Amino acid sequence: MTYIEVYFNIKVLDSAEINAEMVREILVAELSALNFDSFVNNNEGLQAYVQEDAFDEQALKDLYILHNPNFEIKIEVNSIEQQNWNAEWEKNFEPIEVDGKCVVRAFFHEKKQVDYDIVITPKMSFGTGHHETTYQMISQILNLDMKSKRILDMGCGTGVLAILAAMKGADSITAIDIDEWAYFNAIENTLDNKCGNIIVKHGGAELLSNDSFDFIFANINLNILLNDMSSYARVMNSGSKIILSGFYTSDVSILNKKAESLGLYSIGKTEKNKWAALLYQMR
Repeated sequence: MTYIEVYFNIKVLDSAEINAEMVREILVAELSALNFDSFVNNNEGLQAYVQEDAFDEQALKDLYILHNPNFEIKIEVNSIEQQNWNAEWEKNFEPIEVDGKCVVRAFFHEKKQVDYDIVITPKMSFGTGHHETTYQMISQILNLDMKSKRILDMGCGTGVLAILAAMKGADSITAIDIDEWAYFNAIENTLDNKCGNIIVKHGGAELLSNDSFDFIFANINLNILLNDMSSYARVMNSGSKIILSGFYTSDVSILNKKAESLGLYSIGKTEKNKWAALLYQMR
């Protein structure tokens, strides 16, 4: 499978009443509608990723935000094949330690003495712990009792959150991702970490039926969260909890309003570099 990486170099004019962070938010919203499914902030702007067969170059050029006179956005389009991605990952991937309790590393990194040692090979999947959203999700899970619980990990990516839940004693875990590469990668990582109680499924919220869960993890972009939250709520019981991330702090009020309409109330919030993670409980 080949991915398309689009690099956006953002320069905001001094006279503009908008900052680079706001430009990134608008870009992510517009790109999500074009089937882009992963985003990484950098010092110059934004990197966005979409599967090659879903890439529409003309629609990219027609994005409204690219023609706004208040800022200049230069774009660079690159094709990332599987072997190139793996080489870049091995060259640049550094282990991540969260709260002194959990390390996410590759097989070639030295093992540290922590409570939870997770070994992954991310390949074309996302969720290594480096991004602020995954880091916060891991931190939230570390502070919650997973023992004998039923877990749902939506948009599981590498499967790192599901693996952590398994290590914390969860009874059964369902991990779902719509991306085929993430699906196979999550299976590989769960096997490598000897997590036999994780079932990985390929698809989206349509796979949720009559199951019920004690905890739901959803580290996905804002538009998908807003669209699918009602599906998540249907598989929650009174007292079930859900952790959401994948959005900016400026989006929190929108998610709070949606959550309240579904019978969820806020019991926790964290922020890291303008990215947020929210914890809700079902009434």
